[in-house]
Amino acid sequence: MNLRKDVPFNKRKMSFSASDVIIFTILSLFFLISLYPFYNMLIMSFARFEDVARPGLYIWPKYISFINYQVIFSDPALMRAFGVSFFIAVAGTSLAMFVTTTAAYALSKKVLPGRKGLMVIYVITMYFSGGLIPWYLVLRDLGFVDNILVMIIPSCFSVFSMILMRNYFNSIPDALEESAKIDGANDIRILVQIILPVAKPILATITLFYAVAYWNEWWHGMLFIVRNTNIQPLQLLLRRIVVDATVDLGNDMRHQLQRANVMIHRPSIQMASVTVATIPIMLVYPFVQKHFAKGIMLGSVKA
Repeated sequence: MNLRKDVPFNKRKMSFSASDVIIFTILSLFFLISLYPFYNMLIMSFARFEDVARPGLYIWPKYISFINYQVIFSDPALMRAFGVSFFIAVAGTSLAMFVTTTAAYALSKKVLPGRKGLMVIYVITMYFSGGLIPWYLVLRDLGFVDNILVMIIPSCFSVFSMILMRNYFNSIPDALEESAKIDGANDIRILVQIILPVAKPILATITLFYAVAYWNEWWHGMLFIVRNTNIQPLQLLLRRIVVDATVDLGNDMRHQLQRANVMIHRPSIQMASVTVATIPIMLVYPFVQKHFAKGIMLGSVKA
């Protein structure tokens, strides 16, 4: 694609070569391939049984029906699980950001004794672990079985996120802290009033990482939530729906479906469940997107 630089932009004529057309075509195909699963998930979640039960691909919605969402939300455990996941995401992200920020700020100080040794220990834990069984036994002995904190505390620190934030803190000029110390500010005040306002890009990036991880939490719940099903997270409940395609309809919803002669399509129930779990994160992402790329780049290349 050629543009003449001596002509104003609004009057320039674009000429496309054969290679440009090939590249645009390939990228468009990749875009469609990436977009189709989300599109299929959405139209299937609003589909009726008689539309999707027919053989062949269901590409264009013939009728918009909310029956699948009515079935999903008729499960009395769903709203309780939604509240549990919301609490886990908010509390877990807040705790993780506190731990990660304070650790990164401390390790960004060159005067910290044993700074290099601590970093080596942290990095080792990224590549080696004690194993699944010892990890389970430790958490069990600490009293995390049937405890909602098992989905918050064990995941509240990510070495990768801490390194990104530490590198970003290292890129902040020392003159800012020195001027604050001259005015009598201590380290906590410097961190809260000087460093954090400057580090909004990396804070938004790491917050997104933690929020997505906590919202999608189901692994700890599946292992440790054994008897107290009232604290099961949304993702664990939706996993049951997706894998087993079983929903507790309740007597009222079951009678309504029977009277209306409405049949339920299991894949549509599954797609509606996945949509319910996906929308909250999709609503959060646009607010931090503008900081995401900047935070990742500066946090990963600065030393």
